Amino acid sequence: MIALLVLGLLAVLAVLALAHWYLWRRLVRDVSAPGGWWRRTGAALAVVLPLLSVGALVGGRAFPLAVERWLAWPGYLWLAVLLYLLMALAVGEALRPLLLRLPRPRAATPPEPKPKTAPAPDLGAAASAASAAVDAEAPGLETTTAPPSAVPSPARRLFVARTLAIGASGAAAAVVGTGAYGVLRGPRLKQVTVPLAKLPARAHGYRIAVVSDIHLGPILGRDHTRRIVDTINAARPDLITIVGDLVDGSVAELGSAAEPLARLRARDGAYFVTGNHEYFSGAAPWVDFVRDLGVHPLRNARVELAGFDLAGVNDIAGRTEGDGPDFDRALGDRDRARASVLLSHQPVTVHDAVRHGVDLQLSGHTHGGQLWPGNYLAELANPTVAGLERYGDTQLYVTRGAGAWGPPVRVGAPSDITVVTLASLQA
Repeated sequence: MIALLVLGLLAVLAVLALAHWYLWRRLVRDVSAPGGWWRRTGAALAVVLPLLSVGALVGGRAFPLAVERWLAWPGYLWLAVLLYLLMALAVGEALRPLLLRLPRPRAATPPEPKPKTAPAPDLGAAASAASAAVDAEAPGLETTTAPPSAVPSPARRLFVARTLAIGASGAAAAVVGTGAYGVLRGPRLKQVTVPLAKLPARAHGYRIAVVSDIHLGPILGRDHTRRIVDTINAARPDLITIVGDLVDGSVAELGSAAEPLARLRARDGAYFVTGNHEYFSGAAPWVDFVRDLGVHPLRNARVELAGFDLAGVNDIAGRTEGDGPDFDRALGDRDRARASVLLSHQPVTVHDAVRHGVDLQLSGHTHGGQLWPGNYLAELANPTVAGLERYGDTQLYVTRGAGAWGPPVRVGAPSDITVVTLASLQA
């Protein structure tokens, strides 16, 4: 296992080194003169920026939170910029040959001077000269004028290199800046209606607030939690569910950041299930902490509410600690004539939900891919990346989550808090 981790780390470092060498080549070497200030600055950044990113990735395990914050902001943001810089430069590589071959504007041709009157030419002498010229040429060969060189000039190459570098940098900065603003602004409220065949008419219109992947940590803190709580309370739901990945750190470091959860208000209360990141930080202390805040943990357990059963299972990551999901314990002895809603952090557990007759599973975990085109990678590991889908008689709803892991940036996958309205077919 240790050997695999070392090999994985070396592979990551090799990829980072190759990516930064390429960036240095296109954004520094190709656009600046040797020995200039930008050449020296760019070389230093090509070393410092990947080190900051590695520090951000390992900081949670190596440094206290106060130190980790100094690494997380620049290191994670640079990872997002790096991704979109590489994508923009890849487009530039396709455009570069075309830009280098664009015809140059022709210089204005000065007007020809008026011919001066000259004495009549000696036709005999001209004919003799022409004949001598023909005789001087090798027999059977034609003379041609060599075409002008098609190789772009150094000035043209420099202009194209600088144009592509500025364009790629501007595009990456705009994408990352917009994505970071969306995360720091806070999630927006989303409305989804889910019909359940077993839901009684008296529960028609029941509203469940679903929030997942809050990811309190070195970047997102107490203000982030406060925005989420205010958004949920303003929606006035009947029930609040927190579907895992609340934190990236210990209770000692992040307890104060989670405290605003105590202000959550709903008629039937708030419930919590663990996500995989809770097990990176110590799930048991967090379960106790959220209970003290008035949020009820569902650890492979079930409660009966008016009109349906609400169940929750631990995250799959808990299996390494003997604390994984137990569907039989949570759902095995229930009355299947009643509608059921299951809280499970990872969408992949929907197949267990189908086997246990669950009507609706609420999940998170995927972030909707978070950074496009990450959604295509997320599709490889999850049955549903975002939204509502049906698997047999079970419906699965996956929220994109309210926070972000790693870079505080979302592109093509805006954060959300979803209000799921249950609809009865009998109403």
